[in-house]
Amino acid sequence: MPTDTSKRHQLDDILSDKVSIMDTEDLEYNGNVEDEEVPKEGFCVECRDQEADMFCENCNEPFCEVCYGMIHRTGKRALHKHRKYGTDSTVNENDNKQENDTHVENEQEHVDVKSVKAADIDIGTIMENRAKYIPLRLQLDERKYLRLLEAALNVTEYTDKIDDASDTSKAKRVVNQIKELCAILTGTVLACDYNRGQELFVDRDFEENEDFFQTIFEIGRRHKIMNPEKMRSAYGKLMSFLSDSMIPEVKEMLGFECVVPIKTVYSFLEERHGLSVLHEDIILIATREIVPDGKTRPQIQAEIKRKERSIEQLSRNYQSKYLSADDIRHCLYSIGDNNAYLRGNRDPCEKMIRYLEEFFDPKETDEEHSLSIASGSQGHRLSHDHETQYIYVNQTLQLWREILNDMFKLWTLADQDMLSTSNPYRLSQTGQGLHRVQPCPTVSREMHRTLFRAQKKAGTWIGSSVIHLGDKNVPNALMFIDKYNQVARILSPICITLDRLEELAENNGIRRLLENKFDSVKLCKKAILTDFFRFAFDGSGADNFYDAGSCIDGRLTSAWNWCSQIESKPYFPIFLLAGFAGFDGSGW
Repeated sequence: MPTDTSKRHQLDDILSDKVSIMDTEDLEYNGNVEDEEVPKEGFCVECRDQEADMFCENCNEPFCEVCYGMIHRTGKRALHKHRKYGTDSTVNENDNKQENDTHVENEQEHVDVKSVKAADIDIGTIMENRAKYIPLRLQLDERKYLRLLEAALNVTEYTDKIDDASDTSKAKRVVNQIKELCAILTGTVLACDYNRGQELFVDRDFEENEDFFQTIFEIGRRHKIMNPEKMRSAYGKLMSFLSDSMIPEVKEMLGFECVVPIKTVYSFLEERHGLSVLHEDIILIATREIVPDGKTRPQIQAEIKRKERSIEQLSRNYQSKYLSADDIRHCLYSIGDNNAYLRGNRDPCEKMIRYLEEFFDPKETDEEHSLSIASGSQGHRLSHDHETQYIYVNQTLQLWREILNDMFKLWTLADQDMLSTSNPYRLSQTGQGLHRVQPCPTVSREMHRTLFRAQKKAGTWIGSSVIHLGDKNVPNALMFIDKYNQVARILSPICITLDRLEELAENNGIRRLLENKFDSVKLCKKAILTDFFRFAFDGSGADNFYDAGSCIDGRLTSAWNWCSQIESKPYFPIFLLAGFAGFDGSGW
């Protein structure tokens, strides 16, 4: 590497094409990977960031409950003896603390103020933990910047130019990255403020505009988390662009960072000394979503007025010289947006679980509606009898529900993984095209915790526990987030169709169609569910068990495989009558 006296070419030389690619030395990635630290006393030896709950006498090491359960789940380690950390007594029964914590986490969205007692559930702690991962809703001026950013990203061909398999020279990639980065940055400022942009274009003094760049890119990241259906192509370019901006060589030439932490409800209130507003019980009423299903108009109006009164009461009681009433309303609306997201994405999982329990019995079934599958028959890759498949489907839906319930948290961690300076990516052919393969340490850790909670609830786990992250199946955290954002797009059309069947059957012609083909509306529902629970959870969708099968991500691959075949299903006309237009999240 060049020394300080013979420093590599400056930014303005590179931008003005004075430097030949052939004359530029290869630049090496200098991301310093920290040496492995000895875990602090009292913390888990595996994850290193959780307090130790138990001590394995055979391994002679302390673990948190999640890591202990994952490492000692199978094999000879399952026979290891353990005791509570810090005590000499052997633990023969599971600690109820984890179950209570899990219960609180899972039920936090359904808590009714009338049934809440301070001694039973700490509303303030629950809301603070949630608020740490709830992005702040965009203000009007921020939405103007968002439109500007989207327009700039829509016209750029950043990923096409940078992620090019023919660019084998590191130096050439770095120069291309800097050129593309500076072009987007300059164009963004020029479109926002012509005079300011002209000065930047001439002087290339990006450091003076650091706050502007950081703000506009943070707005785009924050908006995407709250609206997963937006910026489908632009968001990938944005994250690739920001990821490249964190490469030390690029950052050194630019002279500043493009990335700042995402603004959340918690960080906003903490900065303004307003966290106490989250400890009021009525915040559950002020942030709940008004669902009109099965309610009369007077009931809906009464709920709306009650919610508005709660918002005004909180805004009036907690406003201060640091925090205005409008700021408090803004935070409450942001939490309400999160509740709306959960209803649209997590609740379809809960509805499918209810359908499974309503229409099927794990112990008894008839031959026509049996969930049993056999490997090699009808494209199935797994062999399960009816009871095993029932449990397998239930476990998978429960796991999806847990993941979607924590999606904002997982998305925040994914953002950290993708934009980490000590977490470089590599371009690689994955079998699905050229992708940036990048480790996902924080997302992986949280996913294993989520999986452990699901396994603990289930008691026994059917299928593999492998979580693909940072490999050819799920190359990076961005792909992981996109993958699980599809769950609601798969389940929602099924739920909508099943819910509308009764209404459709009020038409005599459609009722005759249902009776002639399926004998009754109820049997039509059961036929749809039987086919979905068999073929969408059969390990299909890939050529081998490593890519599909029963692994955590393979379960979703099988569901997508079922979606691709829905046109050939005998009940497909029923979906069309219910308004089905596709599984891409539009048309309903």
